[in-house]
This record gives sequence, C-alpha cells and structure tokens, in this order.
Amino acid sequence: MIGYVCKYTPFHIMEAFGEKAVKIDPNVRGFDKAETLMHPNICTYAKAVLEECINSNIYNLVLVNCCDSIKRLYDVLKTDERFKFVYLIDVPRKRNKASDLMMKKQITNFIEAMEEYTGSKFDDDKFINLVNSCSEPKIENNSNINLAIMGSRIKDSTIKQITDAGAGVNFNFTCTGDFSRTTKLNKNEDYLLSYSAFLLNSFPCMRMVENDDRINVLNENLGNIDGIIYHTTKFCDAYSFEYAKLKDSISIPMLKIETDYTEKGNGQMKTRIEAFVETLKTKNNNSEKIKKNSSNSTNADILVAGIDSGSTSTNVVIMNKNREILSSSIARTGAKSQNGAEAAMKEALEKLNLTRDKLTKIISTGYGRVSIPFADEEVTEITCHGKAAYFLNNSVRTIIDIGGQDSKAIKLDNKGNVIDFAMNDKCAAGTGRFLEMMSRSLEVPLNEMGEKSLDWKEDIDITSMCSVFAESEVVSLIAQNKEIPDIIHGLNKAVSTKTAALVNRVGKEEGYMMTGGVAKNVGVVKCLEEKLQSKIFIPEEPQIVGAIGAALIALEEE
Repeated sequence: MIGYVCKYTPFHIMEAFGEKAVKIDPNVRGFDKAETLMHPNICTYAKAVLEECINSNIYNLVLVNCCDSIKRLYDVLKTDERFKFVYLIDVPRKRNKASDLMMKKQITNFIEAMEEYTGSKFDDDKFINLVNSCSEPKIENNSNINLAIMGSRIKDSTIKQITDAGAGVNFNFTCTGDFSRTTKLNKNEDYLLSYSAFLLNSFPCMRMVENDDRINVLNENLGNIDGIIYHTTKFCDAYSFEYAKLKDSISIPMLKIETDYTEKGNGQMKTRIEAFVETLKTKNNNSEKIKKNSSNSTNADILVAGIDSGSTSTNVVIMNKNREILSSSIARTGAKSQNGAEAAMKEALEKLNLTRDKLTKIISTGYGRVSIPFADEEVTEITCHGKAAYFLNNSVRTIIDIGGQDSKAIKLDNKGNVIDFAMNDKCAAGTGRFLEMMSRSLEVPLNEMGEKSLDWKEDIDITSMCSVFAESEVVSLIAQNKEIPDIIHGLNKAVSTKTAALVNRVGKEEGYMMTGGVAKNVGVVKCLEEKLQSKIFIPEEPQIVGAIGAALIALEEE
C-alpha cells in the first residue's frame, strides 16, 4: 500500500506494480504525534497527513512539490526509519510541451524508483490498460439545491456535512476534486509523454502558473449552480486570493469556510453549512411556504414551540397560530444540553398549564439543537434569528448576535430573508464567555458590568482579544490600581471592535438589531453604537429571539 496526496500523482504507475494506491484524506482530532516531528507552525494539512499516516500505518508515501510545507514533510519522512518508501515528484508549474517533457522525465525516474523498491519490472501493458479503463466520475445529486465546491483540498467529512444538510455537490472544483478528464494511451506512441500531458492538464490547482480554467469552467456552469462553498486551509493564503476575485465577480451566493484539517470545529462548521443551505432553500421555496402556511391558518388548535439550546442558556418560546407568544422561558444549559432543554420546556409549559403532547410541532435551534430528542426538526440559529428579527422589527437589515460561545452578523433583505452571514472563529474572543471570564477576574457580577462601565473616566485600551492574554492584561491593570469601570469600558470597546469587524464582513447596513445575552449589557451596546455610528434596536427579551424564530418556522411548516 502506498499513500498519495495530490491529483498530479501518477498513481496508475503504483497500481501497475501491483501496489494499492490510497489517496490520503486525513481524519484526525489533533497533531499529538505530528508535532513531535514537525514545528507547530507548519501547515495544518501537512501535519494532518503525517498524523494520519502514523495512525493508519501508512509508511509508504508519494508526495508532490506543491508547497514548502509538503517539501518539509518529505524531509521529515525521509529521516524517520518507520517510513520505507518516500518519494517526491517535481511537477512543473506550467502546462505546455516543455512541461510535458519535464513531467515525463519525472515519471521515468519514478518508475525506476518503484522498480528498485518492489524488485519488479514495470509492466507497460498493465499500466496502459489501467489508464484506459478509467472513466469520468459521475456525481449523483438528488437534491434541489445544487452546489459547487471550490478552493483548496477539502475533507470527505466536510463534503458529507454538505450533503447531510440537504444540498447536492454538482461540481467539486477543489484541488482534490473529481472534476477530471480521461485519456486513451497507445503503446505504439510515446505513451508516457501522453500520460504526462494528461496529468498536467488536470483541472488546475493554484500552484499552477496558469489556473484560469478554474474560474472559466465555473462561469460556464453557473446556470446549474445555486451557490458556492469556498474552502480554504488555515494558514494557506493562496486560495484566499481567488476567493476575493470570485466574490467581486460572481453574483450567486458564496460561503467561505476554513478548516485546519482536524475534527475540532465540526460543530461550528455544521452550523455554517446548514445555514447557507437553508438560505438557498428559502430562496427556492418561499412561495410554497406562504401557500402552505395560509392553508392551515384556520386551525385553531395549533400550538408550536421553538427551543434555542445555547452554550450558556436554553430558551423556549410557545406560540399560537396567530403568532402570539404565549409563554417563554430561559434556563441554564448546564453540563448537558438535553437536561437544559427539558428544564426550559417544562418551565414554559407549566406557565400555560400544558403538557408537551399539546404542542403540534417543536423546532430546535442553537449550538445543542442536535441533542434535543423531543424536537421534530432542527434549524440553524442563523435562519431562526433572521426570521425572528424581521417579525419583531421589519426595518432590521443587520442582526448582531453575541452568545456565550460565538458571535454572528446576519444580513437580511427587505423581505427578511438571510442573504449573508459571518461567524467568529473557534475562539471565545468577543463572546459572552469572554465577558464572563473577565467578570470573575474583576469580581463584578456579570449582570452589573454594563451599568458599572458607564461611569468610566480613563479611556483604557485592551490590546489583546485572546481571552487568555486579555485576562492577563486585566490582572496587570488591576495591579496598577486602575479603576474597575475604566477596565470594563476597555473590555467593552474590545468586544465592540471584534463585533464591528464581523458586521463589516457582511456589509454595514442601517437597521441594526442586537440579540443574545450580551445585548443586555448596556456598556457593550453603547460602544458598538459608537463603532457603527448608528442606534441599535434591542428586543424586549434579546435572549429568546432564536427560539421565536424556531417557533415561527414551526408555524410555517404546519
């Protein structure tokens, strides 16, 4: 068995020697083993490949000189005695006749290396048959939502998240995608030269000098695509340039996601992907929903519930067919999201003297939405906040939601549909958790921090938004005998700066609403209003907005 990582790899050569060629799709939770052999700042994909090889006992590997990190991986593997066969192919960066000849030389050298490693002679007949028997990949798509994936290499698990969200991947234009061509080799011709040209003329990755085919093919197929998910790998900037170019030139919706090739961020990635797909479905199905909703409007017995399971609190709203909020509750999520959901639902039902079986439909949303067994359906908080914001104030165009775990900026059109959104990365900076940590350091109750900050005198800047480093800064300021209101005001400014950056990513537009527990912090709201130079609408109870949206969606589906 020989592993490989790049589509420019001549894996047919390996198979012609009777070796099983395995394309490595790293599925790792961390880099415990890799970081003992490589520097922590090396590309996360290179480390993921090394971690996967060690975990899966893949000790034969063929690499391509696609970047400095992969070349560094090659250096590490060559010095590790566990790896028996490690080979680096120097693929040209241009696609022309001279490059074909250079690639043929690389393949010839590779064949010689394989003969030495296996002790077998190269079987050209077997090789030609293997290449000629390949067929173009067929993509099955039974969904009404057709997506294209672009950008850098993407994990199979991420593609599964996309299909699980209800979308079909019509085109995989990533550098490990299956958009490829077939070729037919003839033994009476220079078949290795033909094979070299075939490899080099694959759908080009960003390492190639001429890679305009990527955008050209996309433009040719825009009529069959509802949206684009653009994937980048953390710390690898090459594809970010293409994304910026596409965002300015492509009119269809596009979501940019970034991964570090571990499974740690799957929860947040799930939310982003599902919210994007929900947005596309809303565009396609609005008229059907309106018709369906109006046909059920005479049913007087409809009672629905929305439940928003967040990292800090779980909120429930019970609503009737007239879209009147009959009951609501806010409970701590605690150590287990299901228990928090049970408690919040019980409280909301008890206010109406009802049992759960009286509810026609329950829709869950929020961070723990997948962990609520009594919910009939789950919808992302992006969609729910958009639905509720427009319901509460139809002049809202930009929603700022700061919860315990993450922050979001959501942009609406004039009908209340989500047209864009941005979320913070895997960091507590700028979230309710950040303020909660600072509350403990300052020994000020969280619910008093907002009012206390209004009495600030000295304008202090908290320079670090990392929760750990910011806490160290706060401790240092306390040691300098700085006043507590001044420190809190500095923290509020830091949170507002981080949040304003999210708003800028979706495009500033007047008509702001703030939701989530941090919306109750008057100090943060005031600082954010100064940053945005605009007033922010705060709902009567900002913590239940997500649950309101879930209940509204439940009504639409009844």
